[in-house]
Amino acid sequence: MEHFSTNAAQILLLAGLTITFLQSGFDKILDWKGNLEWLKGHFSKTVFKGVVPLLLGIVLLAEMASGILSAIGMFEFLYLGESAYAFCGAILSSITLLFLLLGQRIAKDYEGAKTIVVYLILAVFLVYLLQSTILK
Repeated sequence: MEHFSTNAAQILLLAGLTITFLQSGFDKILDWKGNLEWLKGHFSKTVFKGVVPLLLGIVLLAEMASGILSAIGMFEFLYLGESAYAFCGAILSSITLLFLLLGQRIAKDYEGAKTIVVYLILAVFLVYLLQSTILK
């Protein structure tokens, strides 16, 4: 825990990404059918309409990997003061959020897209903070 005071912002941002992505991933696992049905309707008038199950699977894997890497990175920072997993988690989280943003924009769900941008700003800010740590 001695590393918390020098890396508090990074650890807190990683905690936020961990919570966001693991909760979302577990929701998809526990309610696959409900999520799939909702998304089929959401994307029914888009180029994604025929591949919703595949895309949901890809998003599920990306969210779970983002959440797990962020969690490992958070503990790596706390106990070792290192940031390799944190950086990977932040990068993958940003890419995952870009996937989600693309989907919302294609579905013309601009309010949903706005929400994703908030998370994306935080994830990219974390990448920025971690780049300076890695380049030291």
